[in-house]
Amino acid sequence: RFPELEAAATHLPDGVVLDGEVLAYRDGVLPFAVLQTRIGRQKLTPKALGDAPVAFMTYDLLEEGGADIRAQPLSRRRGRLQRLLEGASPRLLVSPEVEAPSWAGLAALRDQARRRNVEGLMLKRLSSPYQAGRRRGDWWKWKIDPFTVDAVLIYAHPGHGRRATLFTDYTFGVWHDGQLVPVAKAYSGLSDEEILELDGWIRRHTIEKYGPTRAVEPVQVFEIAFEGIAPSTRHRAGVAVRFPRIQRWRKDKPAAEADTLEGLRTFLPLL
Repeated sequence: RFPELEAAATHLPDGVVLDGEVLAYRDGVLPFAVLQTRIGRQKLTPKALGDAPVAFMTYDLLEEGGADIRAQPLSRRRGRLQRLLEGASPRLLVSPEVEAPSWAGLAALRDQARRRNVEGLMLKRLSSPYQAGRRRGDWWKWKIDPFTVDAVLIYAHPGHGRRATLFTDYTFGVWHDGQLVPVAKAYSGLSDEEILELDGWIRRHTIEKYGPTRAVEPVQVFEIAFEGIAPSTRHRAGVAVRFPRIQRWRKDKPAAEADTLEGLRTFLPLL
């Protein structure tokens, strides 16, 4: 998938382990949708490589010379990482450090994250060791607020595992030319009590069945949060949202007041 990164790795000495992320990159981070065009291809062509160039953004150095250095403080690991990658390859980048005089200044930098096609700021204590998993205290991922849209529940699907007997996966739509157009599928965000309540409602208000899928009366509105949006020729709405999840059940809002596809598309220039 990423031959240019395989070539870049040959510039590294043996015994190196990096922590990082593959990003679409050309003079800065490109939208995630650009990277998806690379991931989804069966065969890479020179045009595909040119349209979606990639780089490896390194965040940390875990091993050097075959020695595990995760217990060393971050400040020391960063210094070793910068020296290691200096002049190695333009495809191997070190994540930039940001400075701010106050929390307000840091918040302002965080608010600029979407324009840079990143999710927010990663705050790390300089004295911290490297720890795997969702550790709290030394590291904090300060994400930007998600996009949100009020959408109407139009289809329900059975869940999996212990929830296989319940309708826990949902398709939501927004208005376009007087019809509801599907724009997102989500299964997370509701409490157990809300899932049971909604499951009962779905069974009482099914209007059509497509195998295990139920089409329901289009009256229930939910606030859907998502991290990004991109044009898509694969979707009827012409857009695809990234990481959709249910923010809340809008029992206070009639379906006629749900958002429109035109309104959803206004988020596109923000990326």
